[in-house]
Amino acid sequence: MALNKTDLSVGQTHSGELVKDLKRTQIVMYAGASGDYNPVHSDEKFVTELAGYPTVFAHGMLTMGMTGRLVTDFVGDARLTNYGVRFVNQVWPGDDLSATLTVTEIRDDEVDLEIVTVNQDGTPVLTGTATAKIEG
Repeated sequence: MALNKTDLSVGQTHSGELVKDLKRTQIVMYAGASGDYNPVHSDEKFVTELAGYPTVFAHGMLTMGMTGRLVTDFVGDARLTNYGVRFVNQVWPGDDLSATLTVTEIRDDEVDLEIVTVNQDGTPVLTGTATAKIEG
């Protein structure tokens, strides 16, 4: 069912949990699915001894994908016309992630959203925007 303009208001929010206790297995599975085998996502020795991080961390695109699912759950399938994000902090194994979408503008046939994904401490890990088609 398509998102209807009459069901929206500027400032309206939609929130949801993306993942509880992100597992290293999920990070490795994403590496396999995406073909991104950068060792900062899977090689503990490399990341701690050579890269200077406390442990491996998730791919930004994994976080973007999980957040995108919340966006499409809200606006509907095949409605998204623009989706852009900025990765602002690492996502670590064990993190809980949730996201909030805020309606920032409503036009005749489109809605603009502001997106913030945070970890369990409320620290933003991703910020962005999206635009989606809506019904009049």
